[in-house]
Amino acid sequence: MAMSARIRSEFAAWIGSVADAIVAALSRIRIKAPIQLIETDRNMFIMRMTPKPGRSAPPECHFVLKDDEAGFLALPQKWNAALRGCRLEVVLMSHRFLSRPLELPRRASEFLDAMIRSQIDRLTPWSANEAVFGWTAPVEISGDRIQTTVIATPRAKIDPLIQLAKDWSAGSIVLFAAPDGPIATMDDQAVTTRGTRLIEQHLHGALDVGRLRRALTAVLAVAMVSATLSLALTSIVGGTMDEQQLQLSRKIADRRAALRLNLAASDSSALGVLARRKHETHADVMVLEALSQLLPDNTYVTELRIEKDKLQITGITQDAPSLVKLIEQSPHFTHATFFAPTTRSADDPGERFHIEAGIKPYFGLGT
Repeated sequence: MAMSARIRSEFAAWIGSVADAIVAALSRIRIKAPIQLIETDRNMFIMRMTPKPGRSAPPECHFVLKDDEAGFLALPQKWNAALRGCRLEVVLMSHRFLSRPLELPRRASEFLDAMIRSQIDRLTPWSANEAVFGWTAPVEISGDRIQTTVIATPRAKIDPLIQLAKDWSAGSIVLFAAPDGPIATMDDQAVTTRGTRLIEQHLHGALDVGRLRRALTAVLAVAMVSATLSLALTSIVGGTMDEQQLQLSRKIADRRAALRLNLAASDSSALGVLARRKHETHADVMVLEALSQLLPDNTYVTELRIEKDKLQITGITQDAPSLVKLIEQSPHFTHATFFAPTTRSADDPGERFHIEAGIKPYFGLGT
């Protein structure tokens, strides 16, 4: 039971990481430019967008947004069209968040998410499910340790902003905690430094991680069922074919045994003599066929002689000694050797060889 639970947990974690990677990759391919909703003073916001080349952006929008009014806010028509399906980046001032420094071993930087999530209820008044939290980039300190600042706020205070993004039909919302102090402005343009990223949630028209995880799980389940059925069908069909092949092999063996008995009975007859000669004498065509399949592509035969049960070949090759080994290993030939010295001249592209071998009748499959 413990092993199966561990396997299910690891499988779910793997599916979740794949879904997160797919959603993150697709979120980078955005047609619309992201829109920033930046808190410049307590409950005072500015909304701006940096358009893509060749496109115009709506004029900046300034408004006051209180927590109890976040569920409804009328916007100009141009902003309603720009917000539909966009990525909304919300930068909130630091007074909305609780900050706690945290020291950890240096090696903990590889899995900060798990360690901070396990200690969030000790660092803040909320549990991991009740809080929205993030952390600053780790900084190395003395003693082979690192220091980071955990930033958190109750999820209940963020839900109105998420609902507001849904009302605006935004595609996704990303929440950032600005550094300490007021967010400076320059020429009425909010500074683009976002701060610490806390949460990203996909909304209307976006690919949700949970739905994608369930879809991937369903696809893998269907694939596993299909593979199991395919293996079972293959096993059944393969077993039937093996049985049929076995029966056919038995019939062929019985037929050959009957033919051998008939030949033995008429061994003294002319038919028996011819049959015995056929089985004991090689066929030149078969010798040529075996030799053509045996010799490598870089070997050229210039002369070939077949005298009774002896074969002599002369030609040019790159490695003459290897030919003797190849011919000797063939079931069609035996006692392969050189009957003349191997030479190499300046005009020849390789070694000129002279090999002879005995021919033995062979009626099996292959060479």
